[in-house]
Amino acid sequence: VQARQVTALISHLNDVLTQQLLALKAARHGVALQRLCWLALGSEGRSEQTIATDQDNALILPDDVTPQEQAAALAFGRDVNQALDACGYPLCKGGIMAGEPGCCLTLREWRERFAGWIDHGAPQDLLNASIYFDFRALAGDAVLAETLRTEVVEAARRTPRFLKQMALNAIAHSAPLNWLGGIDADDQGTVDLKLQGTAIFVDAARLYALAHGLPVLGTRARLEAAGPLMHVAAHESEAWVTGFEFLQMLRLQVQIGGASTPANPNLIDTNTLNDIDLRMLKETIRIARRLQQRMGLDYQR
Repeated sequence: VQARQVTALISHLNDVLTQQLLALKAARHGVALQRLCWLALGSEGRSEQTIATDQDNALILPDDVTPQEQAAALAFGRDVNQALDACGYPLCKGGIMAGEPGCCLTLREWRERFAGWIDHGAPQDLLNASIYFDFRALAGDAVLAETLRTEVVEAARRTPRFLKQMALNAIAHSAPLNWLGGIDADDQGTVDLKLQGTAIFVDAARLYALAHGLPVLGTRARLEAAGPLMHVAAHESEAWVTGFEFLQMLRLQVQIGGASTPANPNLIDTNTLNDIDLRMLKETIRIARRLQQRMGLDYQR
């Protein structure tokens, strides 16, 4: 089974579980789901969750929400977050959850927040905010999310400064290749398959999708849609997709096989790879570096 099928299945199971929890908790709190929209963010928003994952979610409330409704929605979100934690989805250490005041906002407040990131965000602000640009409606009034997405994609597309800042963030962590062209592992021989691997493709796909006004979410779909608009040869954009999915499969193998460390489930010991996988990893990292070089040429000027 290919990595995208596994991650799509994992994400789907998370969706179904969350939707059931939302229905149960909404009834308990007296919250009308049609009066809000529950958002999946980050890897779940892109339907790319792996085995080791925490929760990233948010709530959009209508602009005519009453203070009582907003307080009830916040308590509802907090309860769902705790229930997801009990079901095996750890709380987000960064606090990006619907039960946090900063993630339970009206549509107008979300508009203002995205406008601030796009129009005035510093690199560190956008680094922290990138996960929010991968939002997907999971339950409730999907029109709230669709309205926000249309505005966000269009605003991003016509703001060169924002795209340049995103590109600078995307190339800040360079692909792990040493000056000899080999894999630049740490002293223990390990590489972070997420931070030093899939994140490069995820960030590039998000950047180019926003730059071309594409509303698609998944990394594969974004790269496939953006490639022709970037006038990239098909074999090059196909290599991006193949490289991303190879890294995703390695992450899954590490997490399922129990070879990951508790502190970081995305570390792989390159000494454990067979010759073919090692060569494929090296070539995938080279592809990631070329993709970063393209972003630099496109946006560092």
